[in-house]
Amino acid sequence: MAAHNNGGIVIAQVKRLAKSGTLRPFQVHVPGVLVDAIVVSAGQMQTTRTTYDPAISGEVFRPLDSFETMEFGVAKVIARRVAQELRHGDAVNLGFGISANVPRILLEEGRHGDVTCVIEQGAVGGVPLLDFEFGCASNAEAMVPSPYQFTYFQGGGFDQSLLSFLQIGPDGSVNVSRLAARPHVTAGAGGFVDITAHARRIVFAGLFTAGAKIAASEAGIAIRREGKVRKLAREIDHVTFSGRRAAAAGRHATYVTERCVLEVGPDGLRVTEIAPGLDLQRDVLAQAEFPLLVPSPPRLMDRALFRAAPFGLTLAGARA
Repeated sequence: MAAHNNGGIVIAQVKRLAKSGTLRPFQVHVPGVLVDAIVVSAGQMQTTRTTYDPAISGEVFRPLDSFETMEFGVAKVIARRVAQELRHGDAVNLGFGISANVPRILLEEGRHGDVTCVIEQGAVGGVPLLDFEFGCASNAEAMVPSPYQFTYFQGGGFDQSLLSFLQIGPDGSVNVSRLAARPHVTAGAGGFVDITAHARRIVFAGLFTAGAKIAASEAGIAIRREGKVRKLAREIDHVTFSGRRAAAAGRHATYVTERCVLEVGPDGLRVTEIAPGLDLQRDVLAQAEFPLLVPSPPRLMDRALFRAAPFGLTLAGARA
């Protein structure tokens, strides 16, 4: 509409043509008076990797046991620990990255349906897809137009947001939008600011350093080779989420990595849990560019997280 009203050319790419007058009016989202040209592409994809799956468009229900479980490894340990932050009945916003695997953890643990996942592209419920298919969901309960979904997000109507990070600053600020050394790998903030500006509770998930060679087993975490890039940086390249503003507003942020769990307080980031098998000084404190607070000996992360088999996830009761 904006392009049309400002003298631009509007081109519609469609999979097939219908005879004029045969479309149901309430199913038409872009009227023909706004379209200047049509390109028919019979082989266009439904997602970046899907030719067509009726479960994505809500026409059939895909059996839950047909979804692949997440392979055991460091990323699964992180996703499991993130899942422990959930409460029964939560409406949970999901972001791209490790957090997108949390619904698969719920499936594997028999907890599918205990929380409702909402993603910015409009899907409510169901099983969100992964990697570059992220943004779609199979078996969604509702498909909300994305602008309406953002109105929901901007109003802070959901209970938790599970997001990723590229960098974390000393005050808990997060950068997801720019890496000065590799600007071509990031595409900007997207909906991150809309989601985080009023989120009541946020759980950020990611690896503690970049490029490390790490193994997970029932013994815990073993670092075979340390990463060259410290993601807990003294100065982050972009402030996409302000830890300072969130703390001033009384909003809670937790940071889950393969090595430890951190929380932000008035004096900075503090270590609350550490993975079994690690040395606090060598593997955590020395790998951050700024001092981390350790007000008391951190708890060990739940050893059950490091089992290859399902670990017995339990969710707390719903928030008052």
